[in-house]
Amino acid sequence: MAAVATSVNRSFVTVPAGTIHVAQAGTGKPVLLLHQTPRSWDEFRDVVPLLGEHFHAIAMDTIGFGDSSKPRGDGPDTIEMWAEVAVSVLDALGVQRASVVGHHTGAVIAMEIAASFPDRVDKLILSAPAMVDDEHRRLYGDKPPVDEVERKLDGSHLVELWQMRAPFYPKDIDLLERFVADAIKAGDRSGGGHLTVAHYDMEPKLPLIKCPTLIIKPTEDPFAAPEAEKLAPHLPQAEMVDLPGGMIPAPDQLPEEFAKIVTDYLTR
Repeated sequence: MAAVATSVNRSFVTVPAGTIHVAQAGTGKPVLLLHQTPRSWDEFRDVVPLLGEHFHAIAMDTIGFGDSSKPRGDGPDTIEMWAEVAVSVLDALGVQRASVVGHHTGAVIAMEIAASFPDRVDKLILSAPAMVDDEHRRLYGDKPPVDEVERKLDGSHLVELWQMRAPFYPKDIDLLERFVADAIKAGDRSGGGHLTVAHYDMEPKLPLIKCPTLIIKPTEDPFAAPEAEKLAPHLPQAEMVDLPGGMIPAPDQLPEEFAKIVTDYLTR
């Protein structure tokens, strides 16, 4: 798939939970893109214009991340709350039904949307999804959050963030800078997404997902590849496809390959 120059329009929409930043491109059937935490829509920066050649691509910043506002109130972040906000964004945009694409944390949010708002989802694409079961909770529920560092006046915490991610990223300064920029914007939420996923009660939701589903397995993602294999039997309607060479930042690492997989599945 050759790179194209579809324009991306960025704006803010007001929903009951706050103000949400969205980036949109193209026309046609809507496709909602949900990023991993602590990233933002920037994870799909190069995917959105490619999908915009065929669809109405909508990438949003999860509430509390990127340029979206922080949630109102003092309650904990939950997958259910993030999913409700995403659906309210579709409402604000006048979109009744969309295909939903999620990567890492975004994939779990996408599953919750498909389970709790089935009439809003056409097709579901889960990139590097987690399988949140008792084993996952034991592994991740009580560990110090990934991407959480103590902020210091000398800025050394920025190096810590960089060094935490570098082993799981290609040797690409731009990708790591984009991650650190989003982690800074997330502030004290930077490490919280992983715990939010680990606290999600996924098992009762899986049987509620009935829509056509594709699982994308980035082959070089040491966490998500085995999780995708565990999840697949719980979604008997799902197909699985490898993304060769894909690492944790798969959509921004391999945007053309990622967009082609999504486009091929949604246009079948």
